[in-house]
Amino acid sequence: MAKIKVMDELLANKIAAGEVVERCASVVKELVENSIDAGSSEIKIDLIEAGTVQIKVTDNGSGMDKEDAVLAFGRHATSKLKNEDDLFHIMTLGFRGEALASIASVSKVNLKTCMQDVGTEVVIHGGKVLSVEPCEARIGTILTIDSLFYNTPARLKHMKSLYTELASITDYVNKIALSHPEIKFVLTNNNSSLLNTDGSNNLLKTISAVYGMDITRKMVEVSSEDEDYNITGYMSLPEVHRSSRNGMVTIVNGRVVRNMDLNRVINDSYHSYKPDNRYPIVVFNIEVDPTLVDVNVHPTKMDIKFSKMEELQTLITKMIQNQLKSRSLIPHIEVEEKEDEVVNEKPIYQEQTLDLNRVAETEDYIVIKDEVKVESPLFQVKEAKEEEVEKKSSNHLPELYPVGLVHGTYIICQNELGMYMIDQHAAKERINYELFKKKLGNPNHDSTSLLFPMTFEISNKDFIILKENFEILRNMNFEIEEFGLNSIIVKAHPTWLPKGYEKDATFKIMETLLEVEKDFSIEKFNEKVATMMSCKLAIKANENITELEMEQLIQDLKNCDNPFNCPHGRPTIIFYSNYDLEKLFKRSGFDLAKW
Repeated sequence: MAKIKVMDELLANKIAAGEVVERCASVVKELVENSIDAGSSEIKIDLIEAGTVQIKVTDNGSGMDKEDAVLAFGRHATSKLKNEDDLFHIMTLGFRGEALASIASVSKVNLKTCMQDVGTEVVIHGGKVLSVEPCEARIGTILTIDSLFYNTPARLKHMKSLYTELASITDYVNKIALSHPEIKFVLTNNNSSLLNTDGSNNLLKTISAVYGMDITRKMVEVSSEDEDYNITGYMSLPEVHRSSRNGMVTIVNGRVVRNMDLNRVINDSYHSYKPDNRYPIVVFNIEVDPTLVDVNVHPTKMDIKFSKMEELQTLITKMIQNQLKSRSLIPHIEVEEKEDEVVNEKPIYQEQTLDLNRVAETEDYIVIKDEVKVESPLFQVKEAKEEEVEKKSSNHLPELYPVGLVHGTYIICQNELGMYMIDQHAAKERINYELFKKKLGNPNHDSTSLLFPMTFEISNKDFIILKENFEILRNMNFEIEEFGLNSIIVKAHPTWLPKGYEKDATFKIMETLLEVEKDFSIEKFNEKVATMMSCKLAIKANENITELEMEQLIQDLKNCDNPFNCPHGRPTIIFYSNYDLEKLFKRSGFDLAKW
């Protein structure tokens, strides 16, 4: 007697639901993607108790006739693939035909849809069709999912808390709204609005709806292309960063995707402009021939593979770094206006040090803002006069005049635009970092012979690795040899090692070589050595320096490629405009001539 039997269709759908419908957010994702594929310009998602009680998705898409409304819940039923070749030219968000069948097998579904004069209502409980009736004519589709996982208690038991489920849904809807700014998205939970975009096809306005105005003001428009890829979108200035990668939104042909290599390249492109354990906010829309990508990797369709990944990585890196290098990145410390304060005058300050080229007007005052192009009344954006904003090269800082030192740590400077504070340790770190990077990348073969050679005793494992990599150290102008069992002797070292720290620096360099040995590249090694050395030789906090030393430090900082951040990504300098200083002292609203 045969042991193998073909599974019942309901059982097969429940098994498929284990992958396709993992949680409430999975249901929202599948339904919203269907609405987008149906050509909707407005999509509303209404939740009750974070979707655990009810999920309702309403759209104004093409709708379905009676036959399609029933057939849509069949397994592997789809209008998006006609033959095998279509699998290699996927331009829709959905294509497998598993979602509705899987959702219907573990919930109570009510579908109302119409494409002409008569609508169709389909009621399904646990995968069984209970009724198919005519209903009111409203072009589009309304899908209501009640009691998700009611017939699979094991899945229901492992649902996360309501807050976790709601956060997951909100995160998804935020990202899908960013990927389709031409569609109006409304998300509510228990009748409370969580997101409401206007569908005007203005990505910056959608970013504002998702992240808020403060973040939007610090987003920079980017674009780049080559023969295979066209990239458009926005990236945050380095001062804006988050503790997770969740703010890095990558969209490929309208589909929000998750690719660790892309995230790594984006984050690495900000290297030394921000802390390494923090991540930027970006929204990148990548258009590519569908034959160069594979979205059929995982049931969620979020994982994706690129056939020309190296070219894409290079394009993204150059695009981000060109933006960072072409801007002045001094953080501008703004003073918020309190509600009870009345400001009679609205001065505009020429904040050319911020490389700003647009003016944003708020209810309280006018300041020059960067790259905000939204035209809604909320933003009130207008072009700045050319003579008001002089774009400055990012290769140097504005002219700064030191006036004092606070706590032996912060140099206070001024110019006609306002006040600047420089962290002397971070500034010296940046100066040293670029010096050592240059020395390592262009060695001059100068070395210092030691009257008393340095010896190091290390473990047998480390000894074997170092011995194998002696040539790397010798290329750095170390004269290094074996010195007995598990010992190394250094008879000469490069001249640029910090005086007084020669032995410590040499040991740190050997440690760095051991650390990167498994995934060694000379670029990574030089980067780590330069970062380590820059900290060793930097001025420490609480160390008083003379005015002449301050002036030299500022001059050296101006000559840096990136004078705005230390190698670890911390800011070297911050700025208070004259207007912000006046607000702090309640002077901005007074006519001083009367006093």
